[in-house]
Amino acid sequence: MPVTGQRVVRRALGRRLTRLRTASGMSRRDVVEARLGISEPTLHRIETGKVPVTGANVRALCWLYGADQSITDALADLALGTSQQEWWDASPVIPEWFKLYVGLEASASRMFGYDGEVVPGELQTPEYARAIFGAEQPADIEIAERHIKLRLQRQKTLFSRNPPVRLVTVLGEGALARPVGGEQVMKGQIEHLRRLSEEDAVDIRVLPFSVGAHAAMAGAFRILEFDDPDDPDVVYLESHVGALYLEEQVEVDEYRRVFDLINTASVPVAEFR
Repeated sequence: MPVTGQRVVRRALGRRLTRLRTASGMSRRDVVEARLGISEPTLHRIETGKVPVTGANVRALCWLYGADQSITDALADLALGTSQQEWWDASPVIPEWFKLYVGLEASASRMFGYDGEVVPGELQTPEYARAIFGAEQPADIEIAERHIKLRLQRQKTLFSRNPPVRLVTVLGEGALARPVGGEQVMKGQIEHLRRLSEEDAVDIRVLPFSVGAHAAMAGAFRILEFDDPDDPDVVYLESHVGALYLEEQVEVDEYRRVFDLINTASVPVAEFR
């Protein structure tokens, strides 16, 4: 069975709370002795992603660990996804499932992705992003601008990491052939991709139409890999109303196999004409 978002949310939240506790120098016994109403077995289950977590418990733990307000709010929001059966179906302005992805993206050591129709968010120029959101005809322009701002912040966080994340992206030729925002916007977008591909840790490639049928025709996906062997790699699949996270080894291995096939058939974006 596919691993749904609920399990991954619990894992992600548990690991982040564990890191906060460790950074504070506290043991689990210290937390129990602080009398927050959380037993040691319960704290263990929270940190290992075994149980749903309330926002109140998250805020109490963050207070104890000395976390700042922004981290506390983000983790309390993430806690909502630990108990909802189909949390990815909800679609607020900044969905919980997307907050989870941003968190996974920020901690991944390597990312491999394919998209045949659109340049992915982490590689978009502001003009291209604005054209994408405009095509969705949002009822509230301010909300669209908030999404764009979030996208640019993600890019800044991703590309300023040290050591840098290894990023390998294969784009279908259609993603570059479609004049999103007009010819000038696309020209700027393609130039941006070529500049990014000059970075040592970034490899942007194009799967030409001339390849014909290929292994990834079922749709876009991303593979996020982590150095910690206790932190399972994840395949991320996104839809209009949510996302699916797969972490079973057989599923991840299949997506790696598909990615290797299209990567071999692709060419560097700098060589694509």
